[in-house]
Amino acid sequence: MAKQPHLLVESGDLHDVVLLPGDPGRVDRIAGHCEDSEVVAQNREYKLVNATYEGRDLTICSTGIGSPSAAIAVEELAAVGCETFVRVGTTGALQSGIEIGDMVVATGAAKDEGTTERYEDTAVPAVPSYDALTALVDAAEANGEDVHVGPVATDDAFYAETDEYVRDWEAAGLQCVEMEAAAIFSLARRKGLSAGAICTVDGNLVEGTQKGETDDEELPEKASNNVERAIDIALTAAASL
Repeated sequence: MAKQPHLLVESGDLHDVVLLPGDPGRVDRIAGHCEDSEVVAQNREYKLVNATYEGRDLTICSTGIGSPSAAIAVEELAAVGCETFVRVGTTGALQSGIEIGDMVVATGAAKDEGTTERYEDTAVPAVPSYDALTALVDAAEANGEDVHVGPVATDDAFYAETDEYVRDWEAAGLQCVEMEAAAIFSLARRKGLSAGAICTVDGNLVEGTQKGETDDEELPEKASNNVERAIDIALTAAASL
């Protein structure tokens, strides 16, 4: 098989379990929690590293921002034999009381994006696989961490999240909004593969806070620090999958 056109990898290059941060910079951050790591490829928004955590070989691959680029990553990773995908991202809370730095494990994703419409009807649910979902919840418990567990929204338009949108999402009981989970869940399900997601809250849209608005860095300090805890949960989950 020829190399995949965007990830620049082929069969045999990667491991079966893949952690999917959005930010290429977070690939190195996750790899720093592992025993060893090796860069496999880097192109555009995609950086791929093979690593080992507690004896479990795994791959880390950034997806960039949004469902289109996340879908490309899952398509090409699946084409070279990857079987389990765990999103490790950031998110904006949609319920009062969910604080910056809290973590959310997604039980499903509202498909408020356009990518999955090219694959299936919007009525088809975007949900994680049971094994990945339970592995993340069990890993949080094993690590002594509290996480919010519930449905999220996946949205295409970061700057078009109006007050009306936020009120509708809040009323629906959605925990938070992010930009990739629906595509990752949907493609994994369609291919008979596994997927899950854990995200760290970087702002609360209901309470009027958004990442980057008060600091020089993209993420508030508490969110940045707690990304490390979410990484530990994701790695603990990956080691059990």
